[in-house]
Amino acid sequence: MLQALLFKSLMWIAIVLLTAAVLGAGLLVSRVPAARTAQWLKPLLAFSGAYLFALTITHILPEALTLLPATPQRVGYWVLAGFFGQLLLEVLSQGIEHGHVHAPDATEKGRVPLLLVLALVVHSVLEGSILVRGAGSGEIGEHFYALVLGVALHHVPAAVALATLLRLRLGSFRRVLPWLLVFALASPAGLVFSNYIVLEQLLGSGVYAALLGFVAGTFLHVSTTILFETSPEHRLNWPKLTATLGGLLLALAVGG
Repeated sequence: MLQALLFKSLMWIAIVLLTAAVLGAGLLVSRVPAARTAQWLKPLLAFSGAYLFALTITHILPEALTLLPATPQRVGYWVLAGFFGQLLLEVLSQGIEHGHVHAPDATEKGRVPLLLVLALVVHSVLEGSILVRGAGSGEIGEHFYALVLGVALHHVPAAVALATLLRLRLGSFRRVLPWLLVFALASPAGLVFSNYIVLEQLLGSGVYAALLGFVAGTFLHVSTTILFETSPEHRLNWPKLTATLGGLLLALAVGG
């Protein structure tokens, strides 16, 4: 009984953290001038990109390979599917996952980019779906919160970009808020679905290994894109370099 109560409490902490990361970042757009937001957004992107990349290499991929020791090449196929699937998804999302904002033209004013929001929500649900408890028990997995932190960090610049884009299109932040809430609840929805509806099927059929591989591919695409874009001219930038090393060290510390 006590173990079940503790598990529910920890899961709620994860849900609140994922939701608050998106809503908090989105609300900043209504309070902080765009010029000031841009100053801290690029180092944050570098930090989150390095964290995601390191966590994918040191934890997500090894765990997926461990789950399918007899046929590890299957994990590789799913990694490729996730990597190139994310490439296709960004045709719809316009790169908003890594902080891109494209100014709307006159014909787009007052309209919600539904395909963009849908692509971002699908991406977010998939990320939330890999946040599962330990196999066969009510215990939280060893790296559960390392992954939760990675997803939350990754969603902060995406939420800023989404809120900025929607505000440019809709004019009023009050009209932006419902769509921001949809994004905020997407990863928690994936978490709840995996842990409370299909957990046994995920862990007992090899589907979870495939899902880990697929999400690892999307993380590799997003994180490497972020890291390359933070230094497009290959110049040394100390704030971005410091943020990148900080993300790497944090991933090694919490995922080791």
